[in-house]
Amino acid sequence: MKVNLKMLSESLGLSQTTVSRALNGYSDVSETTRQRVVEAANQLGYQPNPQARHLATGRAEAIGIVYPFGEGDIRDIRLGEVVSGLTERLIERNLDLLIHSSRPDGELDTYRRIIEGRRVDALVVARTRVDDPRIQFLQERNFPFVAYGRTQSRVPYAWFDFDNETGGRLAAERLIGLGHHRIALIHSPLVLNFAKQRHAGFLGALRAAGIEPDPELIIEASLDRIGGYGAVGKLLALKEPPTALLVDTNVAGVGALRALADAGWKPGKGMSLIVYDGIPTEIPLPYTVTGIVQPTGESSGRAIADLVVGVLAGKPLEELHILAQPGIAIGDSDGPPPSARRRRAKAADQEVPG
Repeated sequence: MKVNLKMLSESLGLSQTTVSRALNGYSDVSETTRQRVVEAANQLGYQPNPQARHLATGRAEAIGIVYPFGEGDIRDIRLGEVVSGLTERLIERNLDLLIHSSRPDGELDTYRRIIEGRRVDALVVARTRVDDPRIQFLQERNFPFVAYGRTQSRVPYAWFDFDNETGGRLAAERLIGLGHHRIALIHSPLVLNFAKQRHAGFLGALRAAGIEPDPELIIEASLDRIGGYGAVGKLLALKEPPTALLVDTNVAGVGALRALADAGWKPGKGMSLIVYDGIPTEIPLPYTVTGIVQPTGESSGRAIADLVVGVLAGKPLEELHILAQPGIAIGDSDGPPPSARRRRAKAADQEVPG
């Protein structure tokens, strides 16, 4: 027998209004009550009538994310993980996640159609830019959203982000600590907020160590494997190539790793390599690449979903911020520069056994 809202309410001894508001994440219902209602709904197999709920609440019971898909995005494993986490957590709140693809030059038109058609109740804005017209567009229309990444907007908004500047600094400091001075950076276009932040952290660490960044070692690359491959080719062609390299995305990092391998590179010999987010695990390697690591995509997606629910519940936007901290996972791909390794080997050869 199909369980409706009235039957669910009677089984809990709560009013239909309380049960409905609990299922929809309203802030005036305590977390304890909400959890009790959700558990009972799952146990009894309660399924809301989508047409009735839409008519009664004016809500679509769906969250949208617009993504300007290119070929490189299809291979972005982290994006898939974030979507998985988003979906998992939203389902717990009886909300669907709708992914809307868009031309890279037609995003605002897609946003406009979604909003005017009331297809979703809120949006997740992914891959934010330093100056992001999408966020300005949503703020002007007072449409609920969560930004996956910060921007320079001074108007309050909900966001989830990583401390990218700290991540860039950690990578540079490790390479400097290993004795490197000619350290290269392959970075994404600096209109993207994460790229600008990682770039700033990297350069700040070099300057703090008294190393003036060499412009020929700082290369912008497209957000794909081809971009990483081509950038490494440019670095290897220099009269004096770098002894160490940071690649600011794992998608470009795969291309960079392939270019190094094609040139005869082996981990622990030659150029040291750090890849932001590491090399995707579905790429089999007999060694590990040192990486700047962040919370998993699934956990990030769940956190973003919680922020969306908070926005819809009317929580103050100033309170809906999450800044996740990066760390460093040491692998086999970095170490002292070749000159230092040669000096150590020579010193070891000269040691006389006692």
